[in-house]
Amino acid sequence: MTTPAQFAIVTLGVADLDLSVDFYRALGWEQRGDKSAGITWFRTSGTWIGLLDHDALADDVGLPADPPTTYRGITLAINVDSVDEAAAAFAHAVGVGARPVKVPEPTEWGGYSGYFADPDGHLWEVAHNPFFPIPDDGTIDIPV
Repeated sequence: MTTPAQFAIVTLGVADLDLSVDFYRALGWEQRGDKSAGITWFRTSGTWIGLLDHDALADDVGLPADPPTTYRGITLAINVDSVDEAAAAFAHAVGVGARPVKVPEPTEWGGYSGYFADPDGHLWEVAHNPFFPIPDDGTIDIPV
């Protein structure tokens, strides 16, 4: 038996569910679920982003709800087809309330990348990697 690699949902603990829902809607992402239940989801190309109250998520996990730090050791990535698309996606996110963390720029590995933080400080990378093809469904394939 192995543990299946069926990564389906990332749940983000948030301080203000309404604010976070408004932010992800403003990004243009499809929302599912009724936030009055205390949790809601947003569709991404291959997974879902769940939004749940920070303390409720800590309680569900069974750990103390310590305040989050600025850098949490994790980033989430949005991959796009071109440098122009990456720059536009980053600018749009900042325009709807994201905090710019690292302005997109060419990378040493031949791509283009920048970071923004959502209202709770969750870090998102917007990147164009010319070596990761993106099919119509928006998923990426990392070559062997």
